[in-house]
Amino acid sequence: MADETEDQAALAQWAATNGDGAAAVGGEWGAGESEGDGLIGSERILNQDEIDSLLGFDLSDDDSNERTGIRAIINSALVSYERLPMLEIVFDRLVRLMTTSLRNFTSDNVEVSLDNISSIRFGDYLNSIPLPAILSVFRAEELDNYGLLTVDSNLIYSIVDVLLGGRRGTAAMRIEGRPYTTIERVLVQRMVEVVLADAKAAFEPLTPVNFVLDRLETNPRFAAIARPANAAILVKLRIDMEDRGGRIELLLPYATLEPIRKMLLQQFMGEKFGRDNIWESHLATELWTTQMEVRAVLDEQQTPLSKVLNLKVGDTLMLNATADSLVELRAGQIPLTRGRMGRRNHHIAIRCEAPLDPAAKQAVQKRLK
Repeated sequence: MADETEDQAALAQWAATNGDGAAAVGGEWGAGESEGDGLIGSERILNQDEIDSLLGFDLSDDDSNERTGIRAIINSALVSYERLPMLEIVFDRLVRLMTTSLRNFTSDNVEVSLDNISSIRFGDYLNSIPLPAILSVFRAEELDNYGLLTVDSNLIYSIVDVLLGGRRGTAAMRIEGRPYTTIERVLVQRMVEVVLADAKAAFEPLTPVNFVLDRLETNPRFAAIARPANAAILVKLRIDMEDRGGRIELLLPYATLEPIRKMLLQQFMGEKFGRDNIWESHLATELWTTQMEVRAVLDEQQTPLSKVLNLKVGDTLMLNATADSLVELRAGQIPLTRGRMGRRNHHIAIRCEAPLDPAAKQAVQKRLK
């Protein structure tokens, strides 16, 4: 309002000093304002639902994996875990192993369920971790990279309550506003080691991987194992112990899984890409019956083209070889072995004096491929 009053005062002062010309300009100024008001009134303003749809945010279904609008464009750089079908088999195996091992660990009825597997940026995951929580940084030795295992507050107090002999049928007591004690951290560390041992067993049929606990953190900033923009696989596991329980979230950056990416692309265990044993056997059988031309080279000489063009009938070429010289056997341009020339019945024959050249074997195999 103050700006509009100042503009009007300045316009009136300028009109007073410039006479009729200023009045004409003032009339155009007013006409422009009226036209602008009509234009603004004719524009259509989006409501909140249309804005949410354009941006790709749907508050009614937060867990939906479908993304639309601008949000879909932003998340298009992420690799979907469905492109690694073997991961789902590995994590299903992990759930079964954890159910048994945690029952033995807690001496209680434990049910482990797999909530979902999704792709997420590492920075977005760190910002979404509900605190307080314990973040376990572990190292995959054979893969030469790290992973993250997050245990939420509900599961921490439930495990402590179960391991220290809490009564069944009562919810675990939560004390907010204080850091975790040494006893709580040690008990959670033991549970994390059990889970990592199960993860090692889950990956065992695919590839041997040893997961070793590196450290425990309570601040997500100190658990940075990848760049914020890097993509990662997030696995959410639900652990229920009658009326107690909580969540465990396992995060593996794609950089960690890159060395075994070809194995994770398999549709089933033991799948071989581009290789058929039946076809290999058939090809080997046909190769044994294949006719191949072998040449016996007595000697080689380099002669100028002018001399070759001047050759006449009756000219003699002297070879730098004797009757005892070794003769080279070739298949095309590939040297195979050497032998001595002789006679068998009414034919000239070559007796091999050396084994097949290893370089020749590699050259033949390369040509066959």
